[in-house]
Amino acid sequence: MPATAIEVKDVSFFYNGHPILAKVNLTVGELDFLAIMGPNGSGKTTLFKIILGILNPAQGSVRIFGKTPREAAGLLGYVPQDTGLNKDFPISVFDVALMGRLGRTGLSRRFTSEDRELARKVLEQVGMWDFRDRQIGKLSGGQRQRVFIARALSVEPKILLMDEPTASVDAQFQTDLYSLLKELNSSITVVVVSHDVSVLSGYINSVACLNRTLFYHGSGEVTEEMLHSAYQCPVDLIAHGGVPHRVLRKHDHKDS
Repeated sequence: MPATAIEVKDVSFFYNGHPILAKVNLTVGELDFLAIMGPNGSGKTTLFKIILGILNPAQGSVRIFGKTPREAAGLLGYVPQDTGLNKDFPISVFDVALMGRLGRTGLSRRFTSEDRELARKVLEQVGMWDFRDRQIGKLSGGQRQRVFIARALSVEPKILLMDEPTASVDAQFQTDLYSLLKELNSSITVVVVSHDVSVLSGYINSVACLNRTLFYHGSGEVTEEMLHSAYQCPVDLIAHGGVPHRVLRKHDHKDS
């Protein structure tokens, strides 16, 4: 039986008195590949920030391999939806990957040869070593996303959290990215927030739907009831090519 990588227990969170999360419970096993889906404003990013220890829950607790998020900071790699990147800032791909080592080395210590070797390794792992001297702002959206994954991997995490990793990229990159994440999943736990229901279904092991409360299913199968509970809209479940795909029917619901 795999170890428990993430345990979220009865977590609630409020913003200006408004409930964002309500008694969320989630257990993620080691080497799981979990997709969390739900409409915008449903609390997905907030849940990630609580797992990372950036936010504290109003109620409940989080454990990462039995430790508090603060104690487990070195076990977590994170790729946010908004990286805050200034595309005009003259920083190279290699230096961005190396920045992930700051959590290990601290701001006051110089990077070592071991740090630089690890940056090379993770850039090779995501297929971006040949671009190491390129300014990060000169890359395509998909290429930048690979570099940000490399930065997260340079922490040497046991868990990789990714928030909407395929936003504003083309369909081919989505497929390539999830193939990469599946490869990474052989050695680390992967949790991804995404709306890519149909693309994800061929790669993930388990699914959770979040809309303030969380609906968990212990396999990669998504049921119509789960999606309706999370999105509050009708869904279609279809299959083709031997791989089940799930898509939302066209509807008038607007994400908040």
